Formats: sequence, structure tokens, C-alpha cells
Amino acid sequence: MQTFHFNEPFQLESGQILPELTVAFHTYGQLQPNSKVVWVCHALTANSDAADWWKGVIGTGEVINPEEYFIVCANIIGSCYGTTGPLSTDPRTGQPYFHHFPLITIRDMVQAHILLRRHLGISRIHLLMGGSMGGYQAMEWAVAEPEVIEQLFLLATSPTESAWGIAVHTTQRLAIETDATWKNDAPDAGAAGLKTARAIGMLTYRNYGIMVKHQTDPDHSKLEGFRASSYIHYQGEKLVKRFNAFSYFSLSRSMDSHNLARGRNADVDAVLRGIQQRTLIIGISSDILCPVEEQRFMQRQLPNASLIEIDSAYGHDGFMVEGKLISAELLKWLKNQY
Repeated sequence: MQTFHFNEPFQLESGQILPELTVAFHTYGQLQPNSKVVWVCHALTANSDAADWWKGVIGTGEVINPEEYFIVCANIIGSCYGTTGPLSTDPRTGQPYFHHFPLITIRDMVQAHILLRRHLGISRIHLLMGGSMGGYQAMEWAVAEPEVIEQLFLLATSPTESAWGIAVHTTQRLAIETDATWKNDAPDAGAAGLKTARAIGMLTYRNYGIMVKHQTDPDHSKLEGFRASSYIHYQGEKLVKRFNAFSYFSLSRSMDSHNLARGRNADVDAVLRGIQQRTLIIGISSDILCPVEEQRFMQRQLPNASLIEIDSAYGHDGFMVEGKLISAELLKWLKNQY
């Protein structure tokens, strides 16, 4: 992991200011004058090590590989994997931000990416890619710097956060707020609430079919201790060990803010029609969090877009789980076989 320090005030879309900004990032391959740059935007609880969390898509021997491309992935503002977030020290007080961390929007994240791009000396991005919240960043960036972004790869994503998504995130934040420790200024504040918030999220990342298939108990005599219950507890505890409630709370608000049309004197349809880059969109057939209707809408509006609907039982998580299927489609598209 590398870090970039921006030692000047960083203006946020809300009007608030971060006195300074640190961005954690990973790169793969060597940046040369003729390099084809691939920039990966990550989703909610991921980090900048894209080759670790997107196996089958990124890494040596994969479709996006450091032998062929210079690959960049930056941790987003508000996260807890090296980039400035709620647990970072506020230089004005000498204490962590905690509850005083300001509202961060998707556009703020993109502005941080742009600062890093300039720092690295990158003038063109051959392919900008991201799934879910990563797709939010990619679309915002394509609008912000159309002359920089050459191609887009968008998975399980949408041009605005839906009312459904906002309702889910609000429910998750309510779970965190019910934790009696949430008001504490401590890194582990709201941990029990975070566990519950993750449990709620798992129900939207997966779906009825995959849960029944993998978590149904073969023992029909049980009265308690069910496999599905253990699975949900496990997933919540696993996130608590590697994340924190402050970042989860903050980033869920960031997702709610996502709307390509905000402040652009146009509706979403018009903004999408203005994105001229060649684009590959992938939707997951069983995704209930960001259903394929969202990707079909994008494909109808984007002037140069192809849409592939992957038949997968894994729901929203399919954009992570189905690495082989996704890579095969991406490779064909990169070779202009569509």
C-alpha cells in the first residue's frame, strides 16, 4: 500500500472542508509513457488492494493484469483502510473525527481520485471500472473528466441511489444508532449495531434462492441454532473485526447522496446521454439491491453502451463472486468482439 498526502484544505461538496487529505492506494505494473491505465473504484467495505478482493478479474494471469496494464485502486474518503476517514486525526483538534467527520459525497471521492491521478502523472485512463458503489464513482468521474476517461466498465450499479437503496441504508443506520455505545468517542463505538447493519445488508446482497440453497438445515428436528442464523451472525462478526461503525455510517450516507443529475440543470436521462465513452455494463439476474432494471435503463440512455446480464444466483454479490463469467465478457468486449 502507498499513500498520497494532500497538505492543503480539501473542499467538500457540502461546503465543509477537510484541513488535509491522505489517500491510500495500490498500483500494479509499471507506469510508462505509453501505458494503458486501468483505474478500479471499489465498493462500500473494500480496500485499495483490488487484486486481493477481485480475484478472477484483476491480477497476474487475469483479464486485467499488470503485464498488460498499469492498474490503480484508491481507498475512498470515509473508509478505514488508510484514506482519511472518521478514525483519522483532525489536525485542528489533535483527536479523531469520530462523530464530527463531515458528510462525504461520491463526487468528493472522485475529486480525491483526480488529485491522486494528477500526483501519479496520469493524463488518460484507458478503462475506468467499478461495481456497485464503485460504479457510482466511475460514472461521476466520467462526467467530471470526459477528456480523461476513455472507456467504462460498470457492474451492478445505477446512475442514482434508488429509494429502495436509501431505505435499506437508513434501516442499517437505525441499527447502529440503537447501539448504546454509538454515542461514545471510541473506535469500537456502535460495534453491535454494525453487526446488525451488516446482517441487514447480507439480506440484500444475497436473496431467497441462494440463502435457501446454502443455509437450509438438513436436520428437520431443530428448534433453534439454525444454519441461516449462524451464517448471519458470522457475517456480522467478520465485518466488525475489519471495519468500524463510523465508516459504515458515513459511507452509507455517501451512497444515498448519489445522483448524477444533482446540480447539473438536467435530468438523469440527459446526463447519461452525455457520457460518450464506450461502456460495458453487467447486471446480475438475481440482484435485488440494484436490479437489472437499473442497468437496462443505463444501457438505453448511454450512447455507446453494451449490456450483459449474467445469470447468477448470488444476487448483488454476484459482481464479486462470478469472476470467471465477468472476466470472459470483459475480455470479449476489450477485444471488440461485441
